[in-house]
Amino acid sequence: MEEIQSQSEHYRSSSSSASSPASRVPSSNFFYLRKQGALRQPISFEDSPDWEDNTDVEVRVEEGGDSINTATTPISPSLSKLNSGSLPSPPLPEGAVVARKIAGATIVWKDLTVTIKGKRKYSDRVVKSSNGYALPGTMTVIMGPGKSGKSTLLRALAGRLDDSANTYGEVFVNGVKSSLQYGSYGFVERKNTLIGSLTVREFLYHSALLQLPGFFYQKKSVVEDAIHAMSLGDYANKLIGGHCYMKGLPSGERRRVSIARELVMRPQVLFIDEPLYHLDSVSALLMMVTLKKLASTGCTLVFTIYQSSTEVFGLYDRICLLSNGNTLFFGETLACLQHFSNAGFPCPIMQSPSDHFLRAINTDFDRIITMCKTWQDDNGDFSNVNMDTAVAIRTLEETYRSSADAAAVETMIHRLTEKEGPALKSKGKASSATRIAVLTWRSLLIMSREWKYYWLRLILCMLLALCVGTAFSGLGHSLSSVGIRVAAIFVFVSFASLLSIVGVPAQLKEVKVYACEDSNQHSGGIVFLTGQLLASFPFLFLISISSSLVFYFLVGLRNDFSFMMYFVLNFFMCLLVNEGLVLVVVTILQDIFWSISTLVFVHVVMMLSAGYFRIRSALPGPVWMYPVSYIAFHTYSIQGLLENEYDGTSFAVGQVRTISGYQALHNVYDVSPDDNSKWRNLLILSLMALGYRVLVFLLLHFCLKKNSSLFRFVCCKLKMTE
Repeated sequence: MEEIQSQSEHYRSSSSSASSPASRVPSSNFFYLRKQGALRQPISFEDSPDWEDNTDVEVRVEEGGDSINTATTPISPSLSKLNSGSLPSPPLPEGAVVARKIAGATIVWKDLTVTIKGKRKYSDRVVKSSNGYALPGTMTVIMGPGKSGKSTLLRALAGRLDDSANTYGEVFVNGVKSSLQYGSYGFVERKNTLIGSLTVREFLYHSALLQLPGFFYQKKSVVEDAIHAMSLGDYANKLIGGHCYMKGLPSGERRRVSIARELVMRPQVLFIDEPLYHLDSVSALLMMVTLKKLASTGCTLVFTIYQSSTEVFGLYDRICLLSNGNTLFFGETLACLQHFSNAGFPCPIMQSPSDHFLRAINTDFDRIITMCKTWQDDNGDFSNVNMDTAVAIRTLEETYRSSADAAAVETMIHRLTEKEGPALKSKGKASSATRIAVLTWRSLLIMSREWKYYWLRLILCMLLALCVGTAFSGLGHSLSSVGIRVAAIFVFVSFASLLSIVGVPAQLKEVKVYACEDSNQHSGGIVFLTGQLLASFPFLFLISISSSLVFYFLVGLRNDFSFMMYFVLNFFMCLLVNEGLVLVVVTILQDIFWSISTLVFVHVVMMLSAGYFRIRSALPGPVWMYPVSYIAFHTYSIQGLLENEYDGTSFAVGQVRTISGYQALHNVYDVSPDDNSKWRNLLILSLMALGYRVLVFLLLHFCLKKNSSLFRFVCCKLKMTE
């Protein structure tokens, strides 16, 4: 303690140049939503909700105004502070007079500890004995530097931690120790996972169809409410953009769409991981004003923040400050400033409070101090960065444990948990048949609008068919043309399959969208794969029939309708198997560069094994090539096409003797004289298409449940063993 006191006194004296004793407590000008004197007020029991009156909160937005008025007693005094601010709210859509009320829920966590093995080198405890609560109609922010446990605490409250995490302590929902039910809460990930080829209204409508039960026409009002709640009226009919598009929605509006996707369920609690992620100062301020209005309708908002401006900081109701998993403060935002001032770390007048908090508790600043010891600024020294961060963290932690704020939090937790409130009921889900239909239709829209998905591939396959067909045209049906005709079929099938790498970015995007929807229980592995398979049928068949017919007639294959349709069907199944292979690679790696590189390597190996060690069985080769040739779909596709072309044909040898097509191929290529052999090859292709998708289902369950690719998972395990 002597070391802590000495370091605190040293920092108190060093910061006197930037902050006088009278200004250690910032004036209310920094916080335009707070009233004078609010800083020194302790946490009041008025914030405790009354269960009987908590469900009748109605919020009306005055027409033509920019303020929010509550019709009944507000759930929290913080709601009334919004009217005292000078910041204008975003423009409201015309005709929006009444905001839909939401019955929020109270979240309480007591002695919450989360351990994750291998998460950190020095300790497995990511969150350590955290206490706090979140009330309806308020915004509770979890703040701290990087790797302080913010997202882990947020996921622990939402019940979304991985299986590798162990949770100790208690989480209460409306005074009951239970987990949140489906539909009662929403969780927004840090990164936006949106579909750029859909408009905002289309994207939210499809999300509503996936989440909510009932008829299609009943979802429109829900979608419009979500659009108005997030102030997306001006962007409702615009494409989200990104990915294959040169221009899309700004980052702020894209973040709003991610939040609106969860609002279609009308959740009582909304968890947001970094709502200001990759937003500029203006977009961040507009985002927080929008969330403030959303909280004023009664919804309980809990989110994480790394850093914010002074204006944004003034919108928070409560703050939970973390550092290395330790809770340094929980309470009103202005009380946090008083807490830092009491601990000997007052916030300078011209500095943002969040910057000051993170500066004091971020251990990464120690490295900066070490590098800057020999440097000097314009004033001669670095007067504000000469303290030990570890000492500051211990000082703040000890001060908070013995403060009145910590005692008030414990008293509030006891009061909120001694009486049970209304239980949150699980909302119904859409049926599996409805989800399959919705995902199929949505995938059709995506595939038809994104030109890199199938349209570019169709053009490339047509060009390939023209080039190969022209190069091998006019062969005739002589015995000497047998080998050249086989080469033409091999080149066409192999390189047409290789062109599937064009759709890797789109496939990777769909897998990421599925991962986000599956984590929120909006979709499932079987539903996703079924919808994706049904949606790909028309496009793959269009590619197969168009390019196959061009190649078929240019090369001059057998002039019979049944043989021609078998050629189309065989090539279609080959493309279908190849789609499954692409999904497998994309699911394992989840990276565009590595996925494309792996697919190219796999195709080259399969083509070599099929071309030289399975079809051309007379040539010897490496032993490892033989098993590869039996799992290469090129093998069965090309064999089926060869048997389709030469089965039942005969060739003249001289003027007397004739040989069958089987005899012409058997000495060099491994083909069967059975008439049903080509259909067996087609059946094998069908089973391979099904088998690849079963493998994708297992990989989706294994990789995406871990929230990482298999490649990263294996690398992480190897590092842990070392």
